[in-house]
Amino acid sequence: MKIVIVSESFLPQLNGVTNSVIRVARHQRDLGHDVSIVAPTRPGPEFEGIPVYIVPSIPLVKFAVGIPSLALANLLDRIAPDLIHVASPFALGAQAIAYAQRNSIASVAVYQTDIAGYLHRYGMAVAKPMVDRFVASTHNAATVTLAPTPIARDALKQLGVKNLAVWGRGVDLDGFHPNNRFAEDTIAFRHKYAPNGERIIGYVGRLAAEKQVDRFRELADIPNTRIVIIGDGPERARLHALLPAGSVSFLGSKSGRELQIAYAALDVFVHFGTEETFGQTIQEAQAAGVAVVAPRSGGPIHLIDSGVDGMLFDVEAPESPRVAVQHLVDDAALRARMGEAGRRRVLGKSWEAVNDELSHHYDVARTRVKRPALA
Repeated sequence: MKIVIVSESFLPQLNGVTNSVIRVARHQRDLGHDVSIVAPTRPGPEFEGIPVYIVPSIPLVKFAVGIPSLALANLLDRIAPDLIHVASPFALGAQAIAYAQRNSIASVAVYQTDIAGYLHRYGMAVAKPMVDRFVASTHNAATVTLAPTPIARDALKQLGVKNLAVWGRGVDLDGFHPNNRFAEDTIAFRHKYAPNGERIIGYVGRLAAEKQVDRFRELADIPNTRIVIIGDGPERARLHALLPAGSVSFLGSKSGRELQIAYAALDVFVHFGTEETFGQTIQEAQAAGVAVVAPRSGGPIHLIDSGVDGMLFDVEAPESPRVAVQHLVDDAALRARMGEAGRRRVLGKSWEAVNDELSHHYDVARTRVKRPALA
């Protein structure tokens, strides 16, 4: 069948939405489907043989934000898709869903961003009721909405969204692997960033206010440790100024083998963000066999069994993250035990398995839509 993936984000932007779109597009192409991608940005007219179309956008905080226009409708008219997959719908995604509804085309909307939570973080909580209504109306127009966790599903249900199902995210079990810790390039990484054998505390992800990376200052003086921050974003300059250069290294964005090495070199992975709908980098750290510390909030609750395969800290207790990290830094056996348990937890979450599940949701969506008979 013809599948069009409409995404609010794509390469060269690197984030969870982009990564998910790439994995889905590859999988559906390999199954023999005719796949196209529509987004505000693109690396070129094709990505690994998959056509990529760009639509009008406006710049907002260093990102291209797609805007509704006739260009999208005209493009979808030409392609005539059998199904439209919408990744993290906002303005562009809402138009694609509305198009699908008008034209009796199955649509699958993937909920990936807690927009209302971000508004609160950025001091715009007054807009939450309006945003909640927008989210509800957008997703109710979709044939199926896929939430990343039961918590996210229930939150959408409270907004009045119907036709909900849970679909998580996959993880590269071969690329992110505990055996990478013994590779020469990983050992070289540790020698470079922890030259005196310090424990390495790390973070991977966007450097944005909602990720709360500034809280690493609470960990910067833990004895015999170094901190590495992997990623880029609008907060990078402020974080450089805020976090002590003597104990914190900023590595910028990494991908491929470099990212695999970085995960493998960590002793403890820490995520401070309390507004994550999922937490893909947590799964990647678990796949690499790294002990994880994350907030008891949102997506991480469904990714970590605290005390078994990671540690969830109390978001209401300011000292809780430091206590958890210090505990892991001091106890190598505990780190190893939690790292191994984390790896076991994600063994059934390969991208192949997760995307096979997505194909089932596609089938469900198509059965719910009756296409008009040809004259």
